[in-house]
Amino acid sequence: MTFGEFRLQPGWRWSHDVKPIAGTLSCQHHHMGIILEGQLHVEMADGTSIDFLPGDAYEIPPGHDAWVVGSTPTLQFEFTGSRTFGVPPQGLGDGIIATLVFTDIVDSTATLSRVGDERWREMLLVHYAALRHELERWRGRELKTTGDGFLAAFDSASRAVRCAQAMANASQSMGLDIRVGCHTGEIVVQKNDAFGVAVHVSARVMSLAAPGQVLVSWTTHELLAGGGIETASIGMHALKGIQGERELFRIIPSMG
Repeated sequence: MTFGEFRLQPGWRWSHDVKPIAGTLSCQHHHMGIILEGQLHVEMADGTSIDFLPGDAYEIPPGHDAWVVGSTPTLQFEFTGSRTFGVPPQGLGDGIIATLVFTDIVDSTATLSRVGDERWREMLLVHYAALRHELERWRGRELKTTGDGFLAAFDSASRAVRCAQAMANASQSMGLDIRVGCHTGEIVVQKNDAFGVAVHVSARVMSLAAPGQVLVSWTTHELLAGGGIETASIGMHALKGIQGERELFRIIPSMG
């Protein structure tokens, strides 16, 4: 994990000082951190805004502008977003090997119809908080939300799968079933999103999972050998857009 220290001087503003480098209309990075000195004003694309003061922890989603308020420089420590901050899109093209975890809520439309908009929003907030807790616990990197689910990346196949199972358990405890798919391959990370065939494969694997089930691809399965994670084959499957049939495996939940 990359940690960053930001010292922003009075007069600094993202749209003035970083936009010409990044080449995007607004900052497309997801920031999490804590501010120790100064005052930072953040404005989202929809016009909502907030000021962060010393001692505040912050989470800023993509699609924002930000600037230093007053004559005191800001001092911030960031836990996400610092590795690629200010890097133009063409500078983020290096591929990395990662185990991807794709989640999706089962029968979300039916649940929304049953509980109504307001209750559904509340359920989603609790759901997202629970899944993010597991991501933090298992040292995963959230890449994006996908409406009713997450796409996350891990540098360890075993931690990815253990996190996936923990996410499924956490969701079930609040009355929501998710399906989860895991696949290991090369991806390109840009603007807190991932691109590459591996992303499509993990989504296809997820789509075949039953409610509450974690499925892994043949590649991820090979990397789990000796890690104490039990699996069972569910046979050969054709994945849309992927040539040939591939063997998939379900994770057998640990009794511990």
